[in-house]
Amino acid sequence: MNRVIVVASKNPKKLRELNEVLAACGVACESLDAYPDMPEAEETCDTFVGNARQKATYYARATGQWALADDSGLVVDALDGAPGVYSARYAAERCGDDAPRETQDAANNAKLLDELDGVPDEKRTARFVCQLALSDGETILAEARGEMEGRISATPAGAGGFGYDPLFFLPEHGCSSAEISADEKHAISHRGKALRKFAAMLVGILEDHS
Repeated sequence: MNRVIVVASKNPKKLRELNEVLAACGVACESLDAYPDMPEAEETCDTFVGNARQKATYYARATGQWALADDSGLVVDALDGAPGVYSARYAAERCGDDAPRETQDAANNAKLLDELDGVPDEKRTARFVCQLALSDGETILAEARGEMEGRISATPAGAGGFGYDPLFFLPEHGCSSAEISADEKHAISHRGKALRKFAAMLVGILEDHS
C-alpha cells in the first residue's frame, strides 16, 4: 500500500509539480482540499526553513499522516532579501487574503515593480528559494533546499508558471521563467531542484518505515 503524504498546499499548479516528481517514489499525495474544515497552519518564522518545519509538523499532527510542506519565495538583492518569506502576501495591503490567487499574484508583481522603480538592470539580481520539510508530527524526517538565480525584469512576459514567474528573467534562456516549458522549468527551478533532492532521500526513508 502506498504511503499517504499530505501536501501542505491547495495551489493546483504547485501540487502538479510535486506529483510529477513524487509519483515515481510510490507515494499517494493528498492535498489540503481533502481537509476543508482544517484551520491553516500559522507561519510565524522569519526563515524559509522555520516556516517549512512549522507547517509540516502542524499538518502531520492534524491529519495523522506524514506531511510535506514547502516554504518558497523570491529573494531580491536590491530589496535586502524582500519579499522573502512574505512573497505570497507581499501586497496584502493592496488586496485581501480572500482575493483569487491570480489577483494576488498581479498585486504582488505590481508592488515588486514599484519597489524596484529606478533600480538599474544589473542590480535587479534575485533568486527563487524552495525549502521542503517532511514531518511525521514528531520528527522532521527530511529537508531539502533548491535555488534558481535570475533577475527581475521591468515588464512581465509569458503566460506560463505562476506567482512572480512573468517578471523573473533567466539570462541563460534569454526569457522569463513564465516563457519556458514545464519540462525546462523542472530541470532548473528551485522547486525542481529541491524535489529531486527530496525524492532521493524519500526512497530510503520509505524503506526504513516499511
